[in-house]
Amino acid sequence: MTLVSTFLAGIVFGLALAAPPGPMNAIIAEESVLRGWDAGFKAGLGAMTADLAFLVLALVGVVAAIERLPILHGLMVGIGGILMLYFAYGAVRGAHQTFRADDLDDESKGFRKAFVLALTNPYQILFWLTVGVGLLAPGEVDVLSYASEALAGLIVVQTGHPALLVGLFGGIVVWITGFPAALVSARKRVDALAPVVAYGSALVLAGFGVFFLVDAAGTLTSL
Repeated sequence: MTLVSTFLAGIVFGLALAAPPGPMNAIIAEESVLRGWDAGFKAGLGAMTADLAFLVLALVGVVAAIERLPILHGLMVGIGGILMLYFAYGAVRGAHQTFRADDLDDESKGFRKAFVLALTNPYQILFWLTVGVGLLAPGEVDVLSYASEALAGLIVVQTGHPALLVGLFGGIVVWITGFPAALVSARKRVDALAPVVAYGSALVLAGFGVFFLVDAAGTLTSL
C-alpha cells in the first residue's frame, strides 16, 4: 500500500509541477495550436529531458554531498519549501491567465526551445538543488497525519524511493500527452480550465512546501 501511495503521490506532484500556466506550457500550447499534437508533445519532452538531466546531476553528486552536511541539507530543504510556496503563490496569481502565448516566436523547434529554456530556467535549477534533495533523501511522509491523528498511517509516502520519481515523471508525461490533445480538440474551451488547474496545483505545491519547511526546521533544530 505504501508503494502504491508513493507512486500516486509522485504522479500528483508531477502534475502539480507541470500543469500551472507558465513559459513551458506557453511553448507546448503554441506548438500544439500551430502544428498539432506531435509538436506540442515534443515540446513537453524537451522540458522533461532537462528535468532528467538535473535529476542525474543530483543523483551523481549533489545530493550525496549535501547529505553529509546536515546544516546545508536543512538549509537547502528549507529553501525548497519556500520555493514551493512561491510556486503555489505564482499559480494562484496566474490562475486567470491563458495557457496560450501567441507572441512567442516560431523559428525554432519546440523540443529545442523548451529544452534550452528549461536548462536556463533558474526556478527549475533551484527545484532540483532544493526540493530535489527532499525527494531523493530516504524518509517517510504520513500525509493525512497533519489533518488528524485518526487518519495517521492511511497514506504514507516514501521519499527517496524509485516509485516516487517514476510517479513524478509519469505525472509529467500524463500532462505533456493530455494537454496538447486538449488544446487541439478544444482550442477555446481549454482556457476555461486554467483557473481550476492553477488553484489545484497551488494547493498541492503549498502542502509540499509546508512539509519541506517542517522537515528543514526539524533538521536544523536537532543540530
